[in-house]
Parts: sequence; structure tokens; C-alpha cells
Amino acid sequence: PLMKIINHSFIDLPAPSNISAWWNFGSLLGMCLIIQILTGLFLAMHYTSDTLTAFSSVAHICRDVNYGWLIRNLHANGASMFFMCLFLHVGRGIYYGSYLYKETWNIGVILMLTVMATAFVGYVLPWGQMSFWGATVITNLLSAIPYIGNTLVEWI
Repeated sequence: PLMKIINHSFIDLPAPSNISAWWNFGSLLGMCLIIQILTGLFLAMHYTSDTLTAFSSVAHICRDVNYGWLIRNLHANGASMFFMCLFLHVGRGIYYGSYLYKETWNIGVILMLTVMATAFVGYVLPWGQMSFWGATVITNLLSAIPYIGNTLVEWI
């Protein structure tokens, strides 16, 4: 019965004739997101959010926690894979004219902006030199927005 379920679910499943490998990036995004959430939860168990000890806690994770170095590298490289899949997914959407479906496209844009904001926060969390200067650059960019820039910087 298991092989019959697999056969009906994957092999005999009707699919459009124009489907190609470009349609896999949405599923790959989901897989990358699950990996990011799981590795992020494991990292959060040992992370300290205080600005004085954040960098030390990341070093502690890499040196002292069993397989902490592996989990951190999976998380860091998983973010790069997530964005690679995201950009290919958006590129495929542009190529195939998915922007014509306004509601779907607008939700995608909102999700992309949310992912970029989340990635910025994740980039700043280790609070090393790159994190500090990355935060400085982004806050300076936000401060250039007329009327609400300074309020945004204070909020962040």
C-alpha cells in the first residue's frame, strides 16, 4: 500500500505541460526556511543578546557547544541559499509574468521586504565589527528618508 500511495502522489499526479525546474524554487524556499528556523532555534538556546556579551556567546557556540560550529555554519550558509532561491524565484516570476496577478505579487513583495528586514536583524545579532558597521550603514540610509527617517532610526 505504501508504494501505491507514493505512485498516486508523485508519479501519476497530473502536471501542466509547461512545468520545468524553475518551478522548484518555491519549495526550496520552504525547505530553506525550515532549516533556518530549526538552526536558529538551536543557536538561540546558547545566544546572549546583551551587546557586551553577544560576540562572546557566538564564539562560545562555535567553540564549546557540541556541533555548534556546524549549526552556525548551516545557519549562515542557509541564509545565503535562502536568498539565492528567493532571487531565482522572483526572477522566474518576472520571466513568466506572475506580476500580472496583482494580489499574489503584492504579497510576494511584502514577504520579500519582511525577509530582508529579518536578514538584517540576523546579520546584526553577532555584534561583531561587520555587524556594527552594517547596522551603521542601514541606519544612515534610513535617516535619509524625508519626514520619517529619524523616527525610523530611533525605532530600529
